[in-house]
Amino acid sequence: MNKEIRDLSETVLGACRSARLKLATAESCTGGLVIAALTDIAGSSDVVERGFVTYSNEAKTELLGVPAPMIAAHGAVSAQVATAMVQGALARAPVDLAVSITGIAGPGGATAGKPVGLVYFGVARKGGATRVERHTFSGNRAAVRAAATERALELLLEATQST
Repeated sequence: MNKEIRDLSETVLGACRSARLKLATAESCTGGLVIAALTDIAGSSDVVERGFVTYSNEAKTELLGVPAPMIAAHGAVSAQVATAMVQGALARAPVDLAVSITGIAGPGGATAGKPVGLVYFGVARKGGATRVERHTFSGNRAAVRAAATERALELLLEATQST
């Protein structure tokens, strides 16, 4: 893990401790990189509750309750699915805060209007509004996944400061 991601992970954990927040992740294109970055820090178990790695559409539906018709209508890489993923993580884990990531890391998988590097994020606190962001990251598969991991951690940090 690079130094920026490690430092950001430590900052997220500290902010969650200060705010007494437990968190979960719901990851698709990052394949668990966000939860791995957080749990790479010793003592993270007081903040990190669980990570859902829902790479397939079936996993999104079974583990997070994302409606299959929603995936069929909008695609797995969509604001709607990112929203449903983060809400599903909050509903299915005893946590206060969650982040979701769904995207196209490449090199394949692009479609018309959905290029390689397109990633949607959802972040929410229990009882609060869901924030969704759309980003298009450049670079190869590793670069897209690293950038998505970093942005997910930033979103978690920002959400610790909201009420």
